[in-house]
Amino acid sequence: MTQLSKNNDMRLNRSCMTLLCLISLFGVVVFALTYGQVHISFDRLFSALMVTGDDPIAEQIVLSIRLPRVLTAVIAGAALGISGVLMQTLFRNPMADAWSLGLLAGGQLGVALIVTAAAFAGPAALDFISGFKGIGLTAGAVIGIACFAMIMIALARRVGNITLLVVGLMLGFTVQGLVSIIMHFANRIGGRVFSGWNDGTFAATQMADVSWLLVPIMVGVFLAIISAKGLSAMQLGETYAKSIGMNTKSLRWLTLTAVVLLVAPVTAFCGPVTFIGLIVPHFARAIARTSQILPLLPVAAVCGALLATTADAVVHLPWEQHFLHLNAILALIGAPVVIVLLVFSKHMRGTV
Repeated sequence: MTQLSKNNDMRLNRSCMTLLCLISLFGVVVFALTYGQVHISFDRLFSALMVTGDDPIAEQIVLSIRLPRVLTAVIAGAALGISGVLMQTLFRNPMADAWSLGLLAGGQLGVALIVTAAAFAGPAALDFISGFKGIGLTAGAVIGIACFAMIMIALARRVGNITLLVVGLMLGFTVQGLVSIIMHFANRIGGRVFSGWNDGTFAATQMADVSWLLVPIMVGVFLAIISAKGLSAMQLGETYAKSIGMNTKSLRWLTLTAVVLLVAPVTAFCGPVTFIGLIVPHFARAIARTSQILPLLPVAAVCGALLATTADAVVHLPWEQHFLHLNAILALIGAPVVIVLLVFSKHMRGTV
């Protein structure tokens, strides 16, 4: 079999698997829109989406509650999946993601500072944050994530992969202590705002918030596409990348900007969502069967959206008691995957 035919077969397999994931994603989306505390049949769902006015109860449930949540899950999952590919390539670390490298901890610290500052600013600031949670907390999440990302990219040039992961985890534990101290000075409203945000959920957004979430993520996706070729070259080493004319410093900052634009809006609107950026790139590589970054991005986006939407659908099943949290479901899926990869993958054992 010639190399050309092998490449064609690989592209065909990748396309088929991606299509299968897309079909699965569509099925989960329909399930999430129809099934819950109140069951909505397919004909009622279609009528509600068309806004016919024939079924106001179904329209209220679908358009005001379920559709914003499902759209947020799809967008956020896709963004986190792409960010995971970028981070694992940029840091040359198969265990890198926004949580393991401390970026989410930066977002938590930034949001805690914003909420506490609003408590000192007065009732008007707290009303703004509690009423427009995603918009009000975006600045804190962006600044915190960007600062911690710059710290980690500076450390990545001085320490190895294991040390970098340990530093990221220690930053996370340190931030938890700092947040507890900071929130001690916030009032009751600010504490409720932070606690609700910190749980991680796709259900806190309204339809008006989706555009605020989508716009920076689209810019991040655009920058990810631009940086894909350079990141593919960087996998062969910085010396090789420089030898073919790549400006590696500019590439790092471009990729870092893309990561912040992908992760920060999701963190601001949905809280610190874990594990998606960590495990989705490995699923994407298994499907795409390539080390090139550009073909990985759409596969990672679809896989991330599928994982996020599935976890959200499980959380919002009509349980008798509601104690399930999004990150708990993602941990139940993600932690065993990481353990299996660490134990059975020769590549993972050799790099982490």
